[in-house]
Amino acid sequence: MRDMGEMNPTRKENTARQSTTELPDETLIARIRAGDISAYEIILRRYNRRLFRVTRSILRDGDDAQDAMQEAYVRAFTNLGDYRTPGNFGAWLTRIAVNEALMKKRSDKRFAPRDAAPPHDEDDAAAEQPATGVGTEDLAANGELRRLIEAAVDRLPENFRTVFVLRAIEQLSVGETAACLDIPVPTVKTRFHRARGLMQQALARYLETAGLTAFDFAGPRCDRMVEIVLARLALSRAIN
Repeated sequence: MRDMGEMNPTRKENTARQSTTELPDETLIARIRAGDISAYEIILRRYNRRLFRVTRSILRDGDDAQDAMQEAYVRAFTNLGDYRTPGNFGAWLTRIAVNEALMKKRSDKRFAPRDAAPPHDEDDAAAEQPATGVGTEDLAANGELRRLIEAAVDRLPENFRTVFVLRAIEQLSVGETAACLDIPVPTVKTRFHRARGLMQQALARYLETAGLTAFDFAGPRCDRMVEIVLARLALSRAIN
């Protein structure tokens, strides 16, 4: 009879994998610098959603956002030596992603007219409120609430939009948002306040419970991003 204290090999493997994925950023970075490239996969999966949301808030296109994410991950990996602020890796990585998205936007004329559109005003917001009689549960069930949230966020001016995504959707603190965007805390507070004011009043009641579903980045898309970045890094090491 097997000893009751003996753990099944599969359970041991799963436990080890889980414990590894829960390692803090600084431990993973130390492993990467020591040559353990597999640790970077954990970083990718940990920050995929945040980077997708922040790059999409700038580019307003899922495919373009993923292109910026790829470049940000590769740039971050090749410049890990420049990271010297323990405990602030997420902000450092996010700033790289923001810069990549901004560079892509500046180099692509497609984006100019899209962000030149005036911000959403109160009359427009009222016109797009959910029809009378449609309950919160019905909206969440059929995905309409998510589409309404994303459409409303897309109509925000860029500076307000990025702050709103990090604060209200990604739920970073004021300080974390300021660090990610490299702007003062008072600026974050002001932009977030203005962004909230530009959002539809009808949506404001639902943001706390439904906002986390907007611009999600998981499942196959998350796996694909990990595969692409790791493949690019492997090719780069082979060439060098």
